Amino acid sequence: MKLRSLADRRFCCNGGFTLVELLVVMAIIALLAALVAPKVFPKLGKGKTAAAKAQVEMLGQALDQYRLDTGHYPTTSQGLQALNTNPGVDKWDGPYLKKNLIPQDPWGRAYNYACPGTHGEYDIWSFGRDGAQGGEGEDQDVVSWQ
Repeated sequence: MKLRSLADRRFCCNGGFTLVELLVVMAIIALLAALVAPKVFPKLGKGKTAAAKAQVEMLGQALDQYRLDTGHYPTTSQGLQALNTNPGVDKWDGPYLKKNLIPQDPWGRAYNYACPGTHGEYDIWSFGRDGAQGGEGEDQDVVSWQ
């Protein structure tokens, strides 16, 4: 029986990677992630803000349909729930939202509603990611009057 040299053993191994090869691959992946992540994550915030604007617009359209049927917008105390459940109003022909669901803003909070509003016949708004009035970027308020 012949003994193989170390060089011969290296070539006869079945698959597998050395520790150095694995570390090199992990370093390359980490470098790519460090370059790509700062460009991708700000887009996520813009996407949530765009979704909130679309939902505010959709709620406004549902409120307009409610007004066409009943002659007035729901009061602040009736809230947006009046779009799905008749608050005891004649000529109510809802529900005015698909799936009978009042959406929450993309940050998981209920939209604020006031009627009469200070900026129009009604106001709908979300305080953005931070949940506080004002802010910039993803923390900026999303409102129906702008």
